[in-house]
Formats: sequence, structure tokens, C-alpha cells
Amino acid sequence: MRPQLSPTLAIGAPLAVCGVIVSVLVWRETGAAGFLAGLGLALLPVPLLIGVFHWVDALAPRPWRSLAFAFGWGACVATLFALVVNGLLLGWLTDDPTTIRPAQADTLELTVIAPVVEETAKAAAVLLLFLYRSQAFHSVIGGVVTAGLAATGFAFTENILYLGNAFTRDQSDGVGGVDSATVVTFFVRIVMAPLAHPMFTALAGVGFGLAAALAPHRPAAWRVLLPLTGLATAMGLHSAWNASASLSLVGFASVYLLLMLPVFCLLCWLVAWARQRQLRVVRETLPLYAAAGWVSAAEPPALGSLRSRSVSRRLAREAHGPAGWRAAAGYQAAATSLALLRHRAERGRVAPDFAARERDLLHRLWRHRALAGPPTVAAGRQAEEGE
Repeated sequence: MRPQLSPTLAIGAPLAVCGVIVSVLVWRETGAAGFLAGLGLALLPVPLLIGVFHWVDALAPRPWRSLAFAFGWGACVATLFALVVNGLLLGWLTDDPTTIRPAQADTLELTVIAPVVEETAKAAAVLLLFLYRSQAFHSVIGGVVTAGLAATGFAFTENILYLGNAFTRDQSDGVGGVDSATVVTFFVRIVMAPLAHPMFTALAGVGFGLAAALAPHRPAAWRVLLPLTGLATAMGLHSAWNASASLSLVGFASVYLLLMLPVFCLLCWLVAWARQRQLRVVRETLPLYAAAGWVSAAEPPALGSLRSRSVSRRLAREAHGPAGWRAAAGYQAAATSLALLRHRAERGRVAPDFAARERDLLHRLWRHRALAGPPTVAAGRQAEEGE
């Protein structure tokens, strides 16, 4: 019998190969010193961005392998695709000077080619998980988190290239201080707009999330139209952001304040609404499992409240240390995923492996119950007494 290749290795190996190729291409572009400087500076916002998406995903976390795949796809595959395709298209456009002038080609590449190519490459990670890991798309949150992590990976690699080139240019010209290209590039890309790429691609993720949430109640065409609309919106926002770089300071600030900031606020509102909707599903669905004895009757309201969930984790830590905190967090995640799974089934979205996944979530719930159940009940009682 031939040995079976593990899924992690089967997926991770191609990503690693793409990562090595991208690293070599960026190294050749920036030089050794520029690559290392760019790498160090580009790493700075990554933990913060991952933390943001971890918080967004905290109620019902997606499997870490899916999230790692999204980040790796963006950092390796999407970046390699963009480097190759952008270069090929730009070379084709400038090959014949009588067709288009170099300055026009640069503008076209910045405002059309790059947004289309890059957003398509990043959104491909969301598409693959949408098709082959559809259970991860409970709502728009699944799309936003997956797209955001893919874009975070892409931005990380792209920042190495931009910051590395700026550092190499400063070293060559003997420039330093606050007016250096490195400082300006760092300020624009890391300080002012670390969420630019994640925000663009999150719009495509919203389309995929809505397609997953509305699928049973809309014609099949919606599963295509919603993601395509989200992707087109992502491309348009990316194009506007790139175009603003060539405007005056007033023009750039106008795009930032009148377009980028409102879109960011809209996404924040959408995520907050989706999280509250998940909590409502927990409160309304878990009583079914309370009636069957899997949780106590006092727990669904506590598990459906952000404040009570936080209190229960604190109480579990006080009673049992770090193991108690981990048990409470695992208990809450399993309970939320169980409620969302049952809710989707009741709305006509019964997955082929529904019974197996329900058993697995019930097993996880029961495994954590001894340490997490009493603090959850206590948190619920505290909430009732405070009302």
C-alpha cells in the first residue's frame, strides 16, 4: 500500500516552494541589506493584524490550518502570481512605444492592472476555502477573516519589497533621517494604512460570506453574483487608493478621509453586527441542547453574552489557573460552533457530515464542561443579579 501524504504536507509544500521563489525574487530586487531591513520593518504590523482577525473570529474560531493556509497563500502564491503577471502585462504594454507611453503604462498598471491582478490572486484563497471548507463560512465573519488574513500575508511580502527598495535607495544615495524614502514608505504603508490590503480584500470576503449565509433562500446565481460584486468593489477601492498616491496632499487626504475611512467604519459595523447575530443564535439555539442535558438551562444566556463570556473565563482562571481559562475558551467556542451548526441545519443548510460534526462538538463541550460549566453558570447568575 502506498503511503498517504498528509493534507498539511500536500498543501504546505507548494506554499513553501512559492515562498522560496518569492524570497529569491525580492532578494534580487532589494539586495541582501534591503531584504533584511524590509523584512524586519514589514514584520512589525503582522502580529497586530493577526490579533485583530483573531478577535473578530473569537466567538467561533475557524480551524488554524484554514487560517494558516489563507495567510500563506497571500504571502507566497498570491504575491508570486502578482509579481509575474503584473510584470508580464507591464512589459507587454511598454513593448511598443507607439502604442502607449511609459508614463501612461505606469498609470494603467497602478490603477487597473495591479488592483485587478492582486485582488483576484488574494480572493482565490477565499474561493478555495469557500468551495472546500464551506463549514468555515458561518456568516460574513468567515469571509472577512479569511480574506483579511490572505491580504495580510500579501501585504507582508509586498512591504518587504517596497521597504527593502527604499532602504537600498537611501543607502545608495546616502540619505537618512525623516526625509528618507525608508521613513516615508514606512509611514505611509505601516503607520497610516496597515489595514489597506486587508480592507480591500475583506470586501470580496463579505461577498463570499453573504453568498454562504443566503444560499438556501436565494437562487443559485447569488452564489456567483455576490462574490463577484464583492471582488469588483475590492478592485475599485484598491484602484482609488493607488490613484490617490499621485494626487496632491489635499487629494490624498480627501480619498483617505472620504472613502477609505467610511469603508473601514462600514466593515467594523458589519463585523460587530455579525458577532451580535452569532450571540443571538447561541441564546436561541442552545436551549435545545439544554433540554437534552448537554448544558444547564442557565448557560445559553451566559454563552450568548460577550460580558458573561469574559466573566466566565476570568472565574475559570481564578478557580483552575491557565487550564481553566483554556477550558472556558474551548467550551465557549464549541458551544458557539454547535449553535451555528444547528441553526444552519434548521434553515435548510444541512451539511453531509452534520451528524459527525455535531458529535465532535458535543464531545468537545463535554470534555471542557467540568472546568468551564460552573464558571459559566456563575457568570450568568451575576448578569441576572446586575440587571
